[in-house]
Amino acid sequence: MRIGTARVSTRDQHPEAQLDALRAAGCEQIFIDKASGKLARRPELDKALLVLRAGDQLVVTKLDRLGRSLEHLIALSKQLQERGVDLVVLDQGIDTSTAVGRMFFQILGSIAEFEHALMSERTMDGLEAARARGRTGGQKPKLGPRQVKLARQMYEEKTDDGKRRHTVQQIADEFGVTRPTIYRHLTQTTAPTQTAAP
Repeated sequence: MRIGTARVSTRDQHPEAQLDALRAAGCEQIFIDKASGKLARRPELDKALLVLRAGDQLVVTKLDRLGRSLEHLIALSKQLQERGVDLVVLDQGIDTSTAVGRMFFQILGSIAEFEHALMSERTMDGLEAARARGRTGGQKPKLGPRQVKLARQMYEEKTDDGKRRHTVQQIADEFGVTRPTIYRHLTQTTAPTQTAAP
């Protein structure tokens, strides 16, 4: 049995061309997703996957109508292969029931792995270069040493009746940070004096 799946985006709200092509290809059931973003959920594709049995074919007009990304396409292809379901892509002439179609997906898988390895390598190179310049990984501190000192002074400042002149929220607003950031810096600056006390 041939099961068709189509996807229309917010820019292209007319699935007729996809539907006509899928019907012409002999699809007995067609599932249509209306998805806007690349990470959008695909409930109709999920339904199509539930209907498919070993020996069936999942049919799409183009590869970009099926997967959100190259990795997603590869994962989906593997899932179909494990279940004994073939993938047919009409416009690109791909059919995983043939040796050429299977080879195409193996090449795609290799490209995805290569791309992932390159990204990891670039990340490691970037971190190494940063360490060589004396920078360590992680976020840049939200407050510099001078700002931490000022925040501490504001926190310790008292009114005539002995109450704190500034609340932690007021200090946070002054520096454009959150209260937890101020608290973290206050505890860091008070820790050495507490340990130094006899």
